[in-house]
Amino acid sequence: MIISANQINPGLKIGLFGIGLNTYWDQFEGLEQRLSGYVNEVADKLAGFGSDVVNLGLIDTPQKAFEAGSRFRREDVGLIFLYVTTYALSSTVLPVVKRAKVPVVILNLTPGAAIDYTAFNKMQNRTAMTGEWLAYCSACPVPEIANVFKRASIPFYQITGMLHNDPHVWQQVEEWIAAAKVAHTMYHNTLGVMGNYYGGMLDIYSDLTLQCATFGGHIEILEVDELSGLRGTVQPTEVQDKINEFHERFDIQFDCSDFELERAATTAVALDKLVAKYGLGSMAYYHKGTGNAVNEDGMSSVILGNSLLTAGGIPVAGEYEIKNAQAMKIMDSFGAGGSFTEYYAMDFNDDVVLMGHDGPCHPAIAEGKIKVKPLQVYHGKVGNGLSVEMSVSHGPVTMFSVVETAGGKIIFLVAEAESVPGPILEIGNTNSRYKFTIGARAFVETWNSHGPAHHCAVGKGHIASKIKKLGDLLGVETVKVC
Repeated sequence: MIISANQINPGLKIGLFGIGLNTYWDQFEGLEQRLSGYVNEVADKLAGFGSDVVNLGLIDTPQKAFEAGSRFRREDVGLIFLYVTTYALSSTVLPVVKRAKVPVVILNLTPGAAIDYTAFNKMQNRTAMTGEWLAYCSACPVPEIANVFKRASIPFYQITGMLHNDPHVWQQVEEWIAAAKVAHTMYHNTLGVMGNYYGGMLDIYSDLTLQCATFGGHIEILEVDELSGLRGTVQPTEVQDKINEFHERFDIQFDCSDFELERAATTAVALDKLVAKYGLGSMAYYHKGTGNAVNEDGMSSVILGNSLLTAGGIPVAGEYEIKNAQAMKIMDSFGAGGSFTEYYAMDFNDDVVLMGHDGPCHPAIAEGKIKVKPLQVYHGKVGNGLSVEMSVSHGPVTMFSVVETAGGKIIFLVAEAESVPGPILEIGNTNSRYKFTIGARAFVETWNSHGPAHHCAVGKGHIASKIKKLGDLLGVETVKVC
């Protein structure tokens, strides 16, 4: 029985609760209703970022806090926003977060930029004045909450600002939710690994247990023989449909033979079947195929099919580079793409680094239509066949590497750059020109100093701050080069 992705991945839920002090409600007329209204405003904002929101309203006693923690746990929320509306006891916070056992972001938000001091001081009723002040008193208990979280070894994050007319606040909220969605995706992802490592590339060998312990998910070990077997089941109509898709998605060059297109289409259909069978969300592969003509035929014709999978949200990394398949999945889950890349050359005249790779590309982030060209030899590999040539869309990009360290840990390494126009190597591979704020020389030396392995993922946009938040949620250190 195959379980659908929706059954095992129902989508991220966000938890929200506000805090207040129940003693205030009888003392200050309308304060509880006012603050509850603010919590509901935040709930509406959170829902606008595309996740289900479990809003528990104002928690103002320890008893309610215990109930809230259990509710969040039952609802399986992946991230909690704690909205500090006014002074509240830390005993109304700790039971919630300790029971829920998920990351918490403190929202320290005042209703406006400042109290209207003139109007405030003209109020005739000092009790009403105090109630008005308490509605602006969100900053007061945050140090108390932070102290308790620190002493309880509970990680926490803060957003400080205004409830209204403060774009910074909602940009940060959106990034936290985006990061939580990616963490949720990775936790439920099935990564297929097919074939074997490219022999001698010591930097790409990965600890699969460490990958699962860090990201969650499942790693499915796949046999190349199964792909070969699936190729034998492909029907001529399926081949023709896939060839039609190639012509729609790619710029097929004149020297691509019908034989090679049919071979690539057959393998692409088989790859689709393999992905569907195991519910794969990403894949890493490599196999020489020598000594077995059927396997060699399949593994030398995977590039177009794997490129289409990558474009469809199932990123595929060559050379069995599992760490980079994870990086590509993260980038793609952020909506940035995530194409397989490595250093190709340095251009000291233009102060750029050329980066790219053979094998599959990410069509969704290409500058123009991707060219398909026949290669008489796959450099450093067995066989020949069709390959893809593209540059990443010009504009802001982010480089991202999932790094395994000597201490048995994972770190994230990121750099922001610009994909710039100019000549590339027209050799049937992906390659682009990247300019860095610190210059090509400094980028290369600084990036290398962190021992990243020679592959990384590149995606559109500057998203280092989102990757940093993902690292925080996963307990992974993030190093930003530029």
